[in-house]
Amino acid sequence: MTSTQTQLKGVLPDTGLKRQIGFIGLMWASAGSIIGSGWLYGAQKGLAAAGPAIIWSWLIGAAAILVLAFVHAELGGMYPIAGGTARFPHLAFGGIAGGSFGWFSWLQAVTVAPVEVMAMLGYWQTLALKQHWSFGAHWQNPKTEILTGGGIVTAVIVMAVFTAINFLSIRALANTNSAATWWKIGVPLLAIIVISVIGFHGSNFGAGESFAPTGLKGVLSALPTAGVIFAFLGFEQADQLAGESSNPKRDIPRAVIGSVVIGLVIYLALQVVFIAAIPHDHLLGTWAQTAAQYAGGPFALIATAIGAGWLAYVLFVDAVISPGGTGLIYFTATSRVSYGLSKNGYFPKIFESTTKRGVPWFGLIIAWIFGCICFLPFPSWQSLVSLITSASVLMYAGAPLAFGAFRKRIPDAERPFRLPAGQILAPIAFIVSNWIILWTGWITDWKLGVCILIGIAIIVLTRIFKWNPTPVHFNWKSSQWVLPYLIGLGLIVFLSDWNQNSAGKVVGPDWIPFGWDMVVTGVFSLVIYFWAVNTAIDGKGILAIAEETAAHAEQETAALGEAIA
Repeated sequence: MTSTQTQLKGVLPDTGLKRQIGFIGLMWASAGSIIGSGWLYGAQKGLAAAGPAIIWSWLIGAAAILVLAFVHAELGGMYPIAGGTARFPHLAFGGIAGGSFGWFSWLQAVTVAPVEVMAMLGYWQTLALKQHWSFGAHWQNPKTEILTGGGIVTAVIVMAVFTAINFLSIRALANTNSAATWWKIGVPLLAIIVISVIGFHGSNFGAGESFAPTGLKGVLSALPTAGVIFAFLGFEQADQLAGESSNPKRDIPRAVIGSVVIGLVIYLALQVVFIAAIPHDHLLGTWAQTAAQYAGGPFALIATAIGAGWLAYVLFVDAVISPGGTGLIYFTATSRVSYGLSKNGYFPKIFESTTKRGVPWFGLIIAWIFGCICFLPFPSWQSLVSLITSASVLMYAGAPLAFGAFRKRIPDAERPFRLPAGQILAPIAFIVSNWIILWTGWITDWKLGVCILIGIAIIVLTRIFKWNPTPVHFNWKSSQWVLPYLIGLGLIVFLSDWNQNSAGKVVGPDWIPFGWDMVVTGVFSLVIYFWAVNTAIDGKGILAIAEETAAHAEQETAALGEAIA
């Protein structure tokens, strides 16, 4: 055993966590996070985007997530710390990368609650119209699904309710979410069984203009824009619990594979029964027109169309419970991420302020404000899902880079799970991440760029005006690739034919045609990957940052736990 290995052993893996979680517990943690509210709209948006070929989108999405998940599995075993996805780049590349990917993590978390609120309002409006209620009947434009003025006001109020509930203790919130998880998984399974028994028409797959009306581009664009990747978010929960796994080497990869496969089977089944259950007289000239009939509340409307009115009401209830539970938990997560960013010196010190119940109150208020602002540039479920997907994948993209850096700088460090062919899979995972960002398109990515600039401004102003006295080691040399990466990827998207407006018309230069854009993105990704890996902090430097990060993580847990108690 080398001296570096001896030093690294115990820095983070042996943090006093009890290794009591088995395979089933790990898999349930990830599966429960994967099966969320995305299923309420994913099948309808997917059919509109790609026709029945959306089935290929689900398969491609699951494969992409599996590659990323395996990379996270090795990292989670090495460094089982809360919020590890955002902290791995900090360990490998220092402050600039740590602050950047920490901000991406916050962006991903803060935008989930608004999209859950939109799902709730969409299904409620469908129910209101069905019951001829005036309350909630005009929250969204029925054609564009964009929130109306009244819808935005209602959404802001619901977000305020989420915020208020989060001021309760985290213990009560966790107990509520645990019970809701069983419901969240049970209802889609019930929908699959009932719809497939009552109204399944296999001939529907041969109807419409064709099986794949938008071709390969439609299949790929559906990954971020129709909510396919969004539906698989949460896979990393098993990785985050690596420090409490009784047998991480055996159980983590099995749990990751198992949870993604469970998610894939459920989502595929939902997609198949959704297409097959459409009554023949509802099949119109194009799949986009056919899908548009079910925009307000896809599965509830399908249940009504096949005569299962009771199931429709169950789905309307689920459209409140599932999104509501997810929105509540992500509000909690957002405030904890900002708490951690403040502990690391990136955010102002006030984000560490907690109530007597251990709630980071300032982080909650900022999450509410920022989340409400999202309703303005992203006033529909689908547009906000695209932003969440880009922010999430950008956050996940830091893991393959950290993976490569650790394999190079600390090759002998303890790894409870060592990914076979990791040197090949890590750069592939990074390429896939950047492809998904490319497929999201410029109309969303430029707004993500604005959000990134806001984060940079917050971090810079915090340091200039000394709003947080915690020292930050920026490690400029090891993070020199960060800015070229963000600017270069944005430029590729802008110059590609993914620079389209809402009508699908290319409005940019269109210098990089479809197909070549993937080649250019792949080559660019490899350049950034090896640039980052070869400029990463050395082994001793990683050790020093790991010790500091472990201390911060322990302080965060102690402070919040003490207040909760």
